[in-house]
Amino acid sequence: MHPADAPAPMTPAPPAAAASPRRRDAVQTRRLLLGAALHRFATQGYAATTVREIADDAGVNAALISRYFDSKEGLFEQCLTGVSTELGTTARARTLDEVAATMAEQLVGPYSAEHPNRLVLLLRTSGDERAERIRLETLRTYSLGLVAVAGGSPDGPGGEERLLRAQLALSVALGVALMRSATALEPLASADRDDLVGPLRSVLHTLLAPEGRARG
Repeated sequence: MHPADAPAPMTPAPPAAAASPRRRDAVQTRRLLLGAALHRFATQGYAATTVREIADDAGVNAALISRYFDSKEGLFEQCLTGVSTELGTTARARTLDEVAATMAEQLVGPYSAEHPNRLVLLLRTSGDERAERIRLETLRTYSLGLVAVAGGSPDGPGGEERLLRAQLALSVALGVALMRSATALEPLASADRDDLVGPLRSVLHTLLAPEGRARG
């Protein structure tokens, strides 16, 4: 074979490119902004929180909030979406005992006034219509999930009472989250998972289990 006709040597394919520094920075910046926003929204509320405070807490330029989330409202919505995803793990539980255990896991942690439980965000209103829809839908979906775990349906006989009881149970969980985050009330503030599972189980069974329903 003439040298000119010889096939050109194959050039090895370049290794898969790693995430660019810019991409890594974007992911990190979003994470920092979400963490700072969740803390501010949960501790001082939506209206009292400024974009500048969130950016300063995250250590980034305030203009990046508009770049990654469009606005303060968009950032609040993303925080709510994260809470909704977390609550979804409870709604997928199969028994009330599993719900109690999952609730307890979500309520424990080194929470304080400086580091609140993210569930407290569901008690905050933003005044933004889209964010309010997400917040109320999250609460309603969670309540419906509790009704389903208890073996009931909000559309059947006694459905309204079942839903009311589920919302009461959710109120207990959110109240615990708020008390643990905002106060140093002992022994609640330092209770661990094992301390919480039993009482939560009792509350859920009293409110939601068939034998716990009020009799007329």
